[in-house]
Amino acid sequence: MSAPQTFSIRKSFLIPLGLLLAQCAALFALCVAQEQPTAKIAILGFIIFPVAVLFVESAFRRTEVGAEEVTIFKFLRRKSLKLAEVTAAETIMVRKRVFLTLCAGEEFLILSNAYADFPALVTALLSRVPAEAVSEETRKMAEAPPSKSTDIVSCWLGVALLAFILYIQLGGRL
Repeated sequence: MSAPQTFSIRKSFLIPLGLLLAQCAALFALCVAQEQPTAKIAILGFIIFPVAVLFVESAFRRTEVGAEEVTIFKFLRRKSLKLAEVTAAETIMVRKRVFLTLCAGEEFLILSNAYADFPALVTALLSRVPAEAVSEETRKMAEAPPSKSTDIVSCWLGVALLAFILYIQLGGRL
């Protein structure tokens, strides 16, 4: 029996997202220390919350594909499906974003191409689920899974923008 294959969210996305969160926290602390208007501090607080949630969820998310089941680990929770019980493997593609859905009765798992080595993840899953459960669209997607990088570019742009805002907040000096 071989060890399960483990897949996690791309580091190339987690690094700029972590930097963005750190910059948001630094800007928040700076605004509090400089006694900036309450509205500005509140807006920063509202910005930090979803960025922090996204970072924590992404950092802790991983998928293990074993010989008999697939398990998705999320922050403080996990969900598994027996691969032999999968009744449908469907794909939804929106531009270069792919969502692979595995269904087994009322249970389902959704995986996206935000995972590192997504083609290997798709191959591992589709080789273990019943062949009749895999849709034709999913088979076609598996032949050449699209790579998505706009989320990474967006994070880096956010990092650059926040660096500029921090610079201005510090009075243009370091």
